Amino acid sequence: MSDLTPFPTDWQTALALVAHPDDPEYGMAAAVARWTGEGKRVVYALASSGEAGIEGMEPAEAGPLREAEQRASAKIVGVDDVEFWGFPDSDIRNTPQLRERIVEAINRVAPQVILSLYGGPEWAPGFPNQRDHMEFAAAVLEAYDTLEPAARPRWLFENGPAATHAVDVTDEIESAVRSLAAHERYLAVLDPQTPVVDQARAQVDRMTAPRDDFGGVRAACFELKRTT
Repeated sequence: MSDLTPFPTDWQTALALVAHPDDPEYGMAAAVARWTGEGKRVVYALASSGEAGIEGMEPAEAGPLREAEQRASAKIVGVDDVEFWGFPDSDIRNTPQLRERIVEAINRVAPQVILSLYGGPEWAPGFPNQRDHMEFAAAVLEAYDTLEPAARPRWLFENGPAATHAVDVTDEIESAVRSLAAHERYLAVLDPQTPVVDQARAQVDRMTAPRDDFGGVRAACFELKRTT
């Protein structure tokens, strides 16, 4: 097992491209908290409002609720810029329209770093990835590849299991837990038997476990997919 590479530091703006509310909090939020604490800017762009994500709640009610939870969650880790694109939750596809929206966001925000979702079929044997995530991740890669070389952000990372780079987030764990727990209604319905903060802590602990291949510290991990 080779050691992970420290995440680049010579950048100022990152664009996190994800499919649904709560996607940043399931793996990126601890790193985002560190970066914003260092004065870097992170922008969240979400393909959908997660309107199909709360069982027993109509999309017209769930969508605005989940947007509000995402904005509150983002603020905890220092992200003020959060946008929602209105693509259909649970039916996100790698379409020309989605790729165009991704390109528009990249050109407008002008980030040096793109953070995207894991696009592989399984997180581990027996743990399949969501179709929305796979379609969205493929759209991000294709959109990036259509950009003129001079317009491409320097790095494109996916937040997934095949990590190449890592960020020491030892001091950001509590912020990450609070950020995920801000999705209170969503988590309360997802697992009514487990307190929301306990759900959040368990997930953050899984995603930021100490890494023997990164000095034994707690780390948020990313896979480098593209670089210029």
